[in-house]
Amino acid sequence: MKERYDSAQNGSKSENDWLSELGEERFFVLRKKGTERAFSGKYLNSKAKGLYSCGACGESLFSSNAKYDSGSGWPSFFQPIDKGVITEVPDSSLGMLRTEVVCSKCQSHLGHLFPDGPVETGLRYCINSVSLDFQKSD
Repeated sequence: MKERYDSAQNGSKSENDWLSELGEERFFVLRKKGTERAFSGKYLNSKAKGLYSCGACGESLFSSNAKYDSGSGWPSFFQPIDKGVITEVPDSSLGMLRTEVVCSKCQSHLGHLFPDGPVETGLRYCINSVSLDFQKSD
C-alpha cells in the first residue's frame, strides 16, 4: 500500500491539507474524532482475508484474523497487529469515560476500545470503517 503520510511531517499538515487529502467524511472521523453511523460501514460484514490500515497514513493496524462480529454496528477486532501501531487515549467526551484508539503514526482517530471482547483478549477495538483501508491477501 502506498504511504500517504511522511512521518517527518507529523503534525505539520494543515486542516485544509487533511481535508483536501481525505475528503469530508474521512476528515470528520479521522481528524475531528467523529463517528460513522452504526451498521453503515463498508467493512462491518466483510469476511475477506487481509490487512486493515489507517485511512489517513496507510499504517497497517489490524489483521482480518483478529476481526469478529461484536454486534455493535462497527467493525471489531480483538487485537491490533502490534501494540505499537495504536495509541490508547482517555476520552471523557459525551459524559462517559472511554478509551479512544488513534493511529500511532499520524494520530488519526480510529474508534474506541472496550473491555467486553472475546476470550482471546477480552478487548473490543470498535473501529470506524471510514477510518480504514483494506488490502486483501491471497
